[in-house]
Amino acid sequence: MPPTGNGFLLVLSLSFLLCSGLDALRALGDRSGDVADAAVELNASNFRSFLKESPLKFAVVEFFASWCPACRNYKPQYEKVARLFNGPDAVHPGIILLARVDCALETNTDLCGSFSVSHYPMLFWGPPNKFSAGRWDPKKNNEEIQLIDEWRTADLLLNYLNKKIGSSFTLGDEKYENENTLARNASDPAEIARAIYDVEEATAQAFKIIFQNKMIKSNTRGPLIKFLQLLVVHHPSKRCRKGSAEMLVNFNNLWPSDLPSMSSQETNLLEDGDASTNYQICGKEIPRGYWIFCRGSIKGTRGFSCGLWVLFHALSVRVGDDESNFAFMAICDFIQNFFTCDDCRRHFHVMASSVSEPFNKTRDLAMWLWNAHNKVNKRLREKENELKTFDPRFPKMLWPPKQLCPSCYKSSNENNDLENIIWDEDEVFKYLVNHYERTIASLQEESSLSRSKAGLSPTYDITPSNAVVVPVGAALAIAVVSCAFGALACFWRTQQKTRKQRKTWN
Repeated sequence: MPPTGNGFLLVLSLSFLLCSGLDALRALGDRSGDVADAAVELNASNFRSFLKESPLKFAVVEFFASWCPACRNYKPQYEKVARLFNGPDAVHPGIILLARVDCALETNTDLCGSFSVSHYPMLFWGPPNKFSAGRWDPKKNNEEIQLIDEWRTADLLLNYLNKKIGSSFTLGDEKYENENTLARNASDPAEIARAIYDVEEATAQAFKIIFQNKMIKSNTRGPLIKFLQLLVVHHPSKRCRKGSAEMLVNFNNLWPSDLPSMSSQETNLLEDGDASTNYQICGKEIPRGYWIFCRGSIKGTRGFSCGLWVLFHALSVRVGDDESNFAFMAICDFIQNFFTCDDCRRHFHVMASSVSEPFNKTRDLAMWLWNAHNKVNKRLREKENELKTFDPRFPKMLWPPKQLCPSCYKSSNENNDLENIIWDEDEVFKYLVNHYERTIASLQEESSLSRSKAGLSPTYDITPSNAVVVPVGAALAIAVVSCAFGALACFWRTQQKTRKQRKTWN
């Protein structure tokens, strides 16, 4: 029986609140909770920023009107295609973003007008960063943003996309299958540069694991602070540096140094607090839940461990000579205290313990980490071959492979065995710097990456406004961050005492 009177109004109110909440989640690209849509709903306030920061190479944007019957009928067709590409449960994530804009909303009127939307629905194809410019003119030759004319069914739209990217995806594809339909060029700088997004993903997931497992204790505060100091200055992602700085200056607020002296009730309150909600270290949309450069062809392969290795290599080539040993200790302590693969942690500790003298050169650190990674790959290759758990498309190999850096090899054999290769280590180091510093961070458009290892001092911004530029010497960079951290921690302590006094008075 339908509700009447006040009951009907209550149902309407609840429906309105529910719909408003779902719309907000869609606008943020959130696929959690009861939100079933795979296509990301954008609006005038987030259209440009969302597309500009997208890690994907291609985008489809549908301009529609929520009152339009044809648009409502088309939505299930669009969603079938969107579910192939969008979100952590997508069959083929990290390739194409499918988004939509509701032109019936008054706030989107100017946005829809800038794309010359004359009827509904209208679908466009192009690189996400070209959409972020926010304009399409039918009277001009638009090679980068194109109007899609084959869209009326899911099959037609998918056929159009397949022709555009040279793939053969089908609506019946299952996750982690048909991966070979998308060509990859591991030597293409544009492809390599996309690894920056997996570095962000790995960084965010690492801290999510730390928060979820409540791994920050009195004995692990120091190692984490040290690692954050390294990230603040040398993380290849600008937004991860910003997030690391924010976390560092608020660290004592979240995890006070006098944990042992606190009451059990106070400690429980701190541990129960969801720090990951307040401090998403690389931005609110990260972790995204999928991998791009580090994605394996079999579920459970590559991914997180690949992203962490790329992060460590990127850190190793970005530090200055006088920071190299600090970086080595920070990375080793981070793995020892926060990497939850016990076997991996133990093997890495054995390798690190064999280092007899402190590093005093960037090159020494970068080459040690490179050699250690190859040893790990060799050990895992033997184990995976024995247990048949290897990824057939991405078998463990020595890095860099000859096709990527032929000059790195003085001699080698067909079996790619570590012991029987004579490396040109000068060429290897050049490759590591170019690959893990300049190429991977190129999407961040950082002018500082043009520096050479010959002595030019780069600068890195650690504030979102770029108002403060900090020279990259470890002592100065860490001193600046530590001073800010100490000052804010002191301020927080004063505030806490004041609050306690007020509670006592009340």
